[in-house]
Amino acid sequence: MSDNAELTPPSMPDDGYQNASKLAMTQTRETTLKESFQIQKRVIGALLLREMITRYGRNNLGFLWLFVEPLLITMVITLVWKFIRGTHITDLNIVAFAITGYPLVMMWRKSANKAIGAVTANKGLLYHRNVRIIDLLFSRIILEIASVTVAQIVILMVLIFIGWIPLPSDVFYMLLAWILMSFFAIGLGLLLYALSEKSEIFGRVWKAMGLATMLVSGVFYFVSALPVYVQEILLWFPMVHGTEMFRHGYFGATVVTMENPWYLILWDIILLLVGLLAVNGVMRRGVSK
Repeated sequence: MSDNAELTPPSMPDDGYQNASKLAMTQTRETTLKESFQIQKRVIGALLLREMITRYGRNNLGFLWLFVEPLLITMVITLVWKFIRGTHITDLNIVAFAITGYPLVMMWRKSANKAIGAVTANKGLLYHRNVRIIDLLFSRIILEIASVTVAQIVILMVLIFIGWIPLPSDVFYMLLAWILMSFFAIGLGLLLYALSEKSEIFGRVWKAMGLATMLVSGVFYFVSALPVYVQEILLWFPMVHGTEMFRHGYFGATVVTMENPWYLILWDIILLLVGLLAVNGVMRRGVSK
């Protein structure tokens, strides 16, 4: 056989899809870090778009419902606090107190809950070579964080415009708290998914712990208003620090908060590392199967 013949690619039959796939796999090369990042960015973007279309469709409100849903939930809770509880408990602006608590908790809880079922609902997508379990998890978690974030911004602007709440004291500190809790949501979601893969019961138990996690998140109280022995227990929970930070940024020096941003950052790092390692373990077991 001549040298030119060796360089000529083998011919394919018209129906030789499997042979073509095998040939493509043998001719692939290792991608650089930059190329891998670009591929993953495109994959997650496509998965985000697919998730929005699958969940909300193109009819009626369509994508808008992605932001309207958390917006309506938050607005209902705010109205309940304003007109039912009113100022009977405290002179503090009760609407501002509600709007700086519940949406933050809803953000990381919904993200964690959606991560648990992300792979089961989209298992067929894993047949695509560039789609990995981590992509499915990131797309769902990012979607939840984005929807609640937009809802929070819109409702704050509306309430400020109509005069129900004053302007925030420190927007930057509020933004920092929200970003830290977003990373907390990502790490928690990854870890919960990996644990639910080991035990289906764990996923169900977590979803049933909604009230318990809200009680230790600081959404219903300021930590400084509680007895000292309760404060010492609650401050072990990282979610409390996020809520306290967010409210400190909004109310400023008019309230006493007890957050420790460095403690929350430490938890974010731990959850992200452990979550990524746990998901990587799930992916390896899946490959071995």
